[in-house]
Amino acid sequence: MNVLVTGGAGFIGSHTVDLLLEKGYAVRVLDVLQPRVHPYGKPEYLPKEVEFRQGDVAEPDDLAAALEGMDFVFHLAAYQDYMPDFSRFVHTNTESTALLFELIVSDPKRFPVQKIVFAASQSVSGEGKYLCPACLGMGRVPSIHEQLVDQSELDSLLRTARFTSAIHHPSPRPMEQLRRSEWELHCPDCGTELQPLLIDEATCNHPHTAYGISKYAIELLAFNLGRRYGIDTAAMRYTYVQGPRNSFYNAYSGIARRFALRIRAGLPPVCYEDGQQLRDYVNVYDVARANVMVLEAPEANGLAYNVGGGRAVTVQEFAEMILSISGSSLQAQIPGEFRLGDTRHTVSDVSRMRALGWQPTIPVEENIRQYLGWLDTQSRSAEYLDEAERIMAEQGVVQRVSP
Repeated sequence: MNVLVTGGAGFIGSHTVDLLLEKGYAVRVLDVLQPRVHPYGKPEYLPKEVEFRQGDVAEPDDLAAALEGMDFVFHLAAYQDYMPDFSRFVHTNTESTALLFELIVSDPKRFPVQKIVFAASQSVSGEGKYLCPACLGMGRVPSIHEQLVDQSELDSLLRTARFTSAIHHPSPRPMEQLRRSEWELHCPDCGTELQPLLIDEATCNHPHTAYGISKYAIELLAFNLGRRYGIDTAAMRYTYVQGPRNSFYNAYSGIARRFALRIRAGLPPVCYEDGQQLRDYVNVYDVARANVMVLEAPEANGLAYNVGGGRAVTVQEFAEMILSISGSSLQAQIPGEFRLGDTRHTVSDVSRMRALGWQPTIPVEENIRQYLGWLDTQSRSAEYLDEAERIMAEQGVVQRVSP
């Protein structure tokens, strides 16, 4: 069977390509080799068995040439950055999805695609899902850590709750609040500090960034057009993906990149806000397994799937982990900075993926070891630290709290 992987030279795409080849699929890759991610062109880690085509998924001729004769598609190509390129998020991410369906519908014999798996994002969930213990009137709310182990206690609370309005999907925290160092979210009705809940796929659809909106639009197009024209679809909402090949050239690449490059330069890792934000880190190998599993599972059709690590870790805990694994005596700093667009707590409910037989297998500590090991094989990494931080400061992405 023939599979097209758009964005197949990238982080998640290349690992998905590797697994597809292992399982006997014939793989074609379409990748634009965006300079902010691939400044030195086609990466060496792409296997020779792959049919590689350089091109833009949002350009009809490029996509049509790559799509011809394909049975399945992983549409993983995306534009992501902290730059305020709002129109480009929609053009590359969303318009390419519409174009994909447009081509298939126009000539089913030339484009005999049976199923498409789309890269969505946990950013579709926006600020997430929270519970007000005061409005619930039931006392203690199970912590995120407890919810990850067993959700039965929370389910029981919600079934007996007197007020269904106790659950909130908050808007982004206002700039004025962040400048006052008030990091947590509060109930709009009574002012009580809200308690975070696991983010699920069914109710958490409130994106508030251009990137998140472009990804939610992908889901809406995929499920509606797929259903209308008889093309099976599924969407993957990845959380914070880590592991080897995660580009250190792009500031958007994440916390492991930022902390590792600072430690390499003899600088302490800097935690935004108070460092107590909860995050859900998943290994790229587990993500590739989830991708292929959803492709091959008919029961996955028409659904979005959270893909997370199944463990809640604070940003400060992550900083301490990477310092320890690096053998560094530095201490993490919390200087009172915050980044616009960041959510307070983001931890996924992965029970829908578990129902397919998948579960995360690689812990956060191993994510870090793999990333550091890969980074050690790369040259020219240090020069990208200052450049990325300078750009974010100039664009006003990183702010400081008021005195």
